[in-house]
Order: sequence, then C-alpha cells, then structure tokens
Amino acid sequence: MPGRRPRTGLRAAGTLATAALLLPLLGAAPPGAAGDDAPTGLQGAFAAAAAEYRVPQSVLLGVSYLQSRWDTHDGAPSVTGGYGPMHLTDARTAIARTVAHDHAEGDARGDDSRAPLRASRSVPPDNQLPARLKTLPRAAELTGIPAERLRDDPAANVRGGAALLAAAQKRLGKPLSGAPADWYGAVAAFSGADDKATAATYANDVFAVIRDGERRTTDDGQRVVLEADPAAKPQAAQLASMGLRRTDASGTECPRTVSCEWIPAPYEEFGDGDYGNHDLADRPHDQSIDYIVIHDTEATWEQTLKLVQDPTYLAWHYSLRSTDGHIVQSVRTKDVGWHAGNWYVNAKSIGLEHEGFLAQPDSWYTEEMYRSSARLVRYLSKKYDIPLDRQHILGHDTVPGPTASSIPSMHTDPGPYWDWAHYFALMGKPFHPTAGPRGGVVTIRPDFASNQPEFTGCVKAGELCAPHGSSAVRVYTAPSEDAPLVKDIGLRPGGQPSTIDVNDMASRVSTGQQYAVAGRQGDWTAIWYLGQKAWFKNPRKQPAAVDAKALVVTPKEGASEIPVYGRAYPEASAYPAGMTPQAISPLPYKLLAGQRYVVGGRTTGEYFYAPTFDTSTHRVVKGKDVYYEIQFGHRVAYVRAADVQVAPSKVS
Repeated sequence: MPGRRPRTGLRAAGTLATAALLLPLLGAAPPGAAGDDAPTGLQGAFAAAAAEYRVPQSVLLGVSYLQSRWDTHDGAPSVTGGYGPMHLTDARTAIARTVAHDHAEGDARGDDSRAPLRASRSVPPDNQLPARLKTLPRAAELTGIPAERLRDDPAANVRGGAALLAAAQKRLGKPLSGAPADWYGAVAAFSGADDKATAATYANDVFAVIRDGERRTTDDGQRVVLEADPAAKPQAAQLASMGLRRTDASGTECPRTVSCEWIPAPYEEFGDGDYGNHDLADRPHDQSIDYIVIHDTEATWEQTLKLVQDPTYLAWHYSLRSTDGHIVQSVRTKDVGWHAGNWYVNAKSIGLEHEGFLAQPDSWYTEEMYRSSARLVRYLSKKYDIPLDRQHILGHDTVPGPTASSIPSMHTDPGPYWDWAHYFALMGKPFHPTAGPRGGVVTIRPDFASNQPEFTGCVKAGELCAPHGSSAVRVYTAPSEDAPLVKDIGLRPGGQPSTIDVNDMASRVSTGQQYAVAGRQGDWTAIWYLGQKAWFKNPRKQPAAVDAKALVVTPKEGASEIPVYGRAYPEASAYPAGMTPQAISPLPYKLLAGQRYVVGGRTTGEYFYAPTFDTSTHRVVKGKDVYYEIQFGHRVAYVRAADVQVAPSKVS
C-alpha cells in the first residue's frame, strides 16, 4: 500500500498434523456416508461433511475452490484472517497473533516538485470487525468444534463450512435439497457480501466451477476432484428475498463480469496550499497509461475506504475486497493517483489495492479476489492497450526508486507469495516457452506450490518463515547455493551483503519476469541482473524458468558503461520558461559493455507538472529523448535510447 511498510508478521501457531485428524472426523460421519470404497483424505472430508450437513458435495467443493482452491496453507491465515480450505474467518485471532515491524516509509506521490507526503499508519480495530470476518466463531457454535481445531485441521474446517452453508439455507427457508441449483442463495450468503451485485457475482462464479468441474493437487499434496455438472444452473431469483442493498455502478470503469461501485476520492485543498489526494488529468489524451500497479492495502476494507476518502491521505484507482472480490473505484482512470512512490510511474499507471490488513508475508489471497482482479486488469489492458506482461503489470515491489536516495524506502508488496503464474493464467496469458535453448532469454516460471525458498523475518528478524509456495527465485554470484547472494548497491550503498529476509528484494527474480541469458552450467542458469552476472538454480527436471526470445539492449558500440534511470523524464530544453526542469538523476547502477537486458517498452521522456491544486498550472512536458524500459533487477528501470543498441536476443 502507498506510504505504508512492507508486509511482515507472525505465522499462525500450533498447526496440527492433517493426517492424524482426518480419521476421527471421517469416523464421525453419519451412517452410510462412508464405506470401504469411500474417498479418503481431504476428498473424503468433503464427502463426509456434505453427507453430515446435507449439503450437495459439488456445492461444498465449489465454494471451497473459490475461497482457497482447496489449499490448507498449513494453518496460516489469509490476508483477511481466513483459515483453511473454506476460508473461515477469525480476524480477531489473526490480528492478535500478528507482530508488526517498523520500516522506512517512502513518499507515495514520489514527485520532486513537492515536499514528501508521508502517510500515517493505523492499526485495524479488532473489536469492530464485520460479520464477514468472523465466520469461524460462528462455525464453532454450529458444529461444537473448538475454534483452534477449525483453524488448524482442514477436515474440521470443511465441516465448519458445510455447517455455515446449511445454516444459510435454513435461514432462507430453503430445503436441504440434493440439487445444487437450490443452494444458489446460500452460496451467495456464504460470500458475506452485503450487496446484491457482489453476492450474485460470487454465486455465479461458484456455479461456473460446479458446471465446468475442477481438479488439482493441493498445497499439501492431496488430489481433489470436482466432477463437472452441466445441469447446475444459477437461480438468481433467490436473491430477491435476501434484503441485499443495491450498489451504484453508474460511472464506474469495470467489466460486466465483476461487481463494482463508485465511492469517490476527494480532490480538495486542506490548508497552506496543500491538497489531496490525487491529481486531475486527462489521460490518455494528455499522456498515455502504460502500467497497472498491484498493491495490498494493509488495512481492513472499512479502513481502506475511509483512507481513500481522506483528502489529507493518498488515493488509488480501485480497491478490491478479499472475501468476495467486490471492487470500489475511487479515482477516474483519466486522473493520476498517488500510490506507487514514483511520480513518473504514478502519472502513467492505474493503481489496484487488494484488501489485506494482516501485515504478514506468508498470508494468502482468496481465489475470488484473484479472479476479480484478473478480470479488471484484462479489461483495463484492453481499454488502454497495456501489454499483459510483467513489464507493464507491475507489483509495487517492481516499481523502481525514482532517485538513488529513494531506493531503500521503496515498497515490497504484494511480496513473494503473490501467485503471478496463476494470476496471468486467469487473464488468459500464461507464461509459456517462446523459444528453444538458444533464444537468449528466460522467463522466470517456477512451480508455485513446490517452489519454497527459505525466507526469514515473518515473525522477527533472522527467524525462518514457515515453508510456503512462492513466485520468487533467488540469485547468487556463482552457480552454487553456497555462493554469496547478489548484492544491490542501491538498496545497500555501503555494500552490505544481501539477506533472505522476506522483504529484501536485492537478490530475487519473480515469475513472469524476463532476463537475458549470461551463461549456463549444469543445473544453473546465469542472467544479467543489476549490472552483474547472477546465477539461479534451473534443473531440467524441476525448472525455475522457460526459454524465450525478446528484444534486448546493450551499450552502444564503444561505450564501456551507460547510466540507468528510475524514471524517463524529458531533457531540460523541453521545459517551458518559468518551469524548473526535473533532474534526470541516474541511479547508482551501471549497465556494462557486453551485458544485455530485456526491453519492456519504448517511450519518449515525459513529465506531468502538477504541484498545485489549481489545475490551470498543470502541464504534461514532452521531450524528444527516447527511453527503453528494461528488466534490470527485481525492479524495472530505464535507459536512454541514445546510449544503447537494440537487437533480437540470441545465445552468443
């Protein structure tokens, strides 16, 4: 989130072994629910819970898939305090177990023409949480199962979800029918949405899963199958008697496949010439929109909406709710939000904040949020011709520091546990090989579930985090895990070594990012990274990357090194009289002769001058200098076209 610390926190404690708990639960199933040929493990837990609470098994499986994709996350809570395959929420407990760590905060506006704007940090009020964040205590009441067991035991968690669905069905006056279609209203109620559009979108997504079927291996290695049921049809008429509010979607810029409402951010003065919390513009007519930036909010949904409506705070374009994927738009896409910590990126991007008030890096996001976000990004990509790749769909953690001094305070959300491969697959843009071994480029693509690099700092500095699937791959100075990690002289100007702290981005590449190949040795591949050769383990049987081809830049002939920039600003002569030119400040890195970096895009220098509330002074300054965006380290960067030559990648 803009102006807030990177996510850190405490791992849920006391996780019990799944296998030891499944047998007694299955044994407690009603007579006839299980036999010698009954499914076992998590699949059996779904069957037993469905029989016990008379919920169609396909409904129970479909709801769970939209919550967690059937993953258990080893008892860790989601970013909104949801536990287990059914995402039963117990935010009060999750907050109590969270340990926050201080971290330097950057200026989310990131503009040298104004004094830095720093946001205040707030703690979620755990005694004022909405019902949608307290479903686990309710499940404990219905089942008699202790809350701790519902949090830690997947089979018990499934029983809790089944009990909640059955209770919702009874509350709606519906029979405990074996027909999935009769449960549409109960499924909508399970979402926790208080408006009709969001409840309907969630229920329709569940029924699409039931209709099409799903099968996957979960994060703890269990195979779960939901057979397709083409006869399962949504029954939207069931929503009529549920008393849900109607949202105002008029004026929103959202696809029809999501639930979206308009809650505007204020554009107001608040004294001494200061104003907030965004800037009025006329994009894409006055300047292009080139990026979409993915954040997490580090605040509850209610806090998030209060913050974006505070004229003294910051603003972004869209907020997405974790439990049901509901979207609120607060800034028109034509206007510039303050969210990324780099004014150049802010001026050319759309910011998406994903609800996540638990500041712990091993927390996870619901499937419905991933789907809702992916639909929105795909819609915006098509509307503004933004390429669907990691050079244009940026994590806040890949936005470059605009100047050397800002690099250490740049943010690290959404972090190493955001599933970029799944996210892009939902957008219809999965990461595939695009060349053979001689293509000269690799696309980072480890298997998320099995890729579990060690991290520290989830509880306290230096302490190992719990194992967790990750999009991140670590890079070393030599082809050995015993070799030192690659250093980042911008992050640590004193030359201190890199660490495996969960918020240390110095020696890390991420799924979907592309790098030029610098060498191969056995199971190891070298890439050009931050002006040096960096090695990552890439065995053929369990690859961390796939081969690709792309345009690459290298210093022009005769140049031993060239500067790298964190923003693509115009030359001084492009500014009108009376306007102070913005410094074209190189970062502390160098791109050396013989090195190659993948091109993300080509642009001319541009600066959005907007230091005052009075928009009559605003102006987009366009230069003649041409820049290339490159994947330089974990973050993107820019080089001047005059300094480089561009060519197709290939193995030299």
